[in-house]
Amino acid sequence: MTFRLGAIAAGAAVILSVPNSAAAQVLNQRDVSLRMALTIAQTASQECGAQTSVAVVDRAGRLRVFLQGDNANPHNIELARRKAYTARTFRQPSSAWAKRTETVNQGQRMLADVIPLGGGMPINIGEETIGAVGLSGAPGGQEQEEACAKAGIAKVADQLK
Repeated sequence: MTFRLGAIAAGAAVILSVPNSAAAQVLNQRDVSLRMALTIAQTASQECGAQTSVAVVDRAGRLRVFLQGDNANPHNIELARRKAYTARTFRQPSSAWAKRTETVNQGQRMLADVIPLGGGMPINIGEETIGAVGLSGAPGGQEQEEACAKAGIAKVADQLK
């Protein structure tokens, strides 16, 4: 009988320690829509020219849109995606992250899919990062890629409030 009471008490303790369903919540998260990603990518592509590739990722770092320029090199696909992923992951321009990790947190450079190159910009609503855009292959290099990424984001600025 004592064993049974002990087991019942232990079972009751487990039940009471599990959060009840009244405390459970549904997360409401903002994200990059397909239409927004397409607008950003098209604008950035127009700004940087036909040899530039553009990738837009969502809040989880998943590829939403990818545009490969008509004259783009094959490796630009992967570089654009990784620049966008880096900007999303670290919530800052990929060039700023690359500069910061030259001397501090160098181990972050070993993470899969990040790349210490400029050309990636986060897409933010206030302080919340909902995605990122990355470019590769612009004739003006990484500085021009960042400028084109900013132009793409500026095109949807009214939706980022």
